[in-house]
Amino acid sequence: MSLGYFSYPLPVNEPVLNYAPGSAEKLALKNAIADLKKKPLDIPMYIGGKAIRTGNKHDIHPPHELSFTLGSFHAGEEKHVHQAIDAALKAKDAWANMSWENRANIFLKAADLLATKYRFYINAATMLGQSKNAYQAEIDASCELIDFLRFNVHFLSKIYQEQPISSPGMHNRLEWRPLEGFVLAITPFNFTAIGGNLPTSAAMCGNTVVWKPANTQIYSAQLFMRILKEAGLPDGVINLIYVDGPTIGKVCFAHREFAGVHFTGSTGVFNGMWKVIGENVGNYRSYPRIVGETGGKDFVIAHKSANVDAVVTALARGAFEYQGQKCSAASRAYIPSNMAEEVKTKLKAALLSMKMGTVEDFSNFINAVIDEKSFNNIAKYINKAKTDKKASILVGGNFSKSKGYFVEPTVIVTKDPKYTTMCEEIFGPVLTMYVYDAEKFETTLELLDNTSAYALTGAILAQDRAAVELATNKLRNSAGNFYINDKPTGAVVGQQPFGGARASGTNDKAGSQLNLYRWLSARTIKETFNPPTDYRYAFLKEA
Repeated sequence: MSLGYFSYPLPVNEPVLNYAPGSAEKLALKNAIADLKKKPLDIPMYIGGKAIRTGNKHDIHPPHELSFTLGSFHAGEEKHVHQAIDAALKAKDAWANMSWENRANIFLKAADLLATKYRFYINAATMLGQSKNAYQAEIDASCELIDFLRFNVHFLSKIYQEQPISSPGMHNRLEWRPLEGFVLAITPFNFTAIGGNLPTSAAMCGNTVVWKPANTQIYSAQLFMRILKEAGLPDGVINLIYVDGPTIGKVCFAHREFAGVHFTGSTGVFNGMWKVIGENVGNYRSYPRIVGETGGKDFVIAHKSANVDAVVTALARGAFEYQGQKCSAASRAYIPSNMAEEVKTKLKAALLSMKMGTVEDFSNFINAVIDEKSFNNIAKYINKAKTDKKASILVGGNFSKSKGYFVEPTVIVTKDPKYTTMCEEIFGPVLTMYVYDAEKFETTLELLDNTSAYALTGAILAQDRAAVELATNKLRNSAGNFYINDKPTGAVVGQQPFGGARASGTNDKAGSQLNLYRWLSARTIKETFNPPTDYRYAFLKEA
């Protein structure tokens, strides 16, 4: 029964707390960190609303403090994927038929819980489990996740209001149905907000979800799942399981009721998923929705008219915040010859001033990379650059995993614009710089466009407006999120819808209505008030 059209106006982005010395929020966050470290967590999966403990426990250690144990999670196996799918399908009809206002208010309450009761705990969990500093955790785990929940409610309410026109004697309407079957959400380690958004955006549209987070994000994922349950999410709507990728793919992509996948992760994994889905497409009830945000080799290009200090700041923040472990992080820079030496000098000084260590010391700008596999991969690229005649290390280049997975912020300088680290995604605190002839800006734009398979984010820094326009046009397909006189990171929900094309994904723009359309299936209904009673049309009569 519908008793009114309820309003969900455009929200305001959640204010970012600054954690200044002596501030109440700084004390509260430090207390939350200390509280979480008091007792190791025993972390179950959640299937059909029930906590599932398998006994196959895996310890969770902070990447910056390997000697400490935050807790352990209960790993699942193939049967748990089947159970999660069954739970999602069982919950589907009741969830899809729940009134929009009651679905919406669950997610609005979750946002409110994040903004108040759990703000410092979701930040602390992200800091400890994913090695983010206080500010990076605040803008991610609190503000962005709150924004996703609130803005998606607003965007979906707008979609529901989109209706066709009607001619006299009839009425037309659109139903925005959820997809048939279940949605699989596969989420990465690097953003708690992405971990929360991928399952909830699909669920908000009336779908039920199987959610597999990265093992390295389970510590914050389980807290968000508990917040959703506290907000009133019915059992089985989102089922949180900890199963390896091949197992979840084997079961989900072979299931007749597989309706779609919401993915953030590597391009290689996404390509493999797409192939398997294509091979199985004849087995599905409907064509699945395949939504993915994948890799990036994100660029900053400076024009000869750029402000040097702005360039240095864009590189220092864009490349090294959260240890470069952002899909959007700057990892290749094109610097004009007229300012190259000054940029190098100032960037080196900036990086040498950055402190590196644990998240509990708030003066540390750099923390640890996520795990040993990542650490070893980053070290491999740095070691190659140290001995390669095509490259040299400007600053950084050291790393150690004795206490945590620490890699110094590193800048590689190369004379080869197609050097390995200019082309391949590293996903760590490594920036490669190429110095180009300041008078060959347009040629360098073409070089930039053809260097990488990716097209996620990029930035142009220039004071010359003609240069800005030229870069904007030449690089139209080089980045799904393009920044002018700013770093290529930090997209805000509702302000910069996020996503890229080429090898960077399907560009379905998280943080906008565009993404939500992917989790809906429209049905057109036409009702005729006075139906015709004779098949003959007027044109059949001659007189």
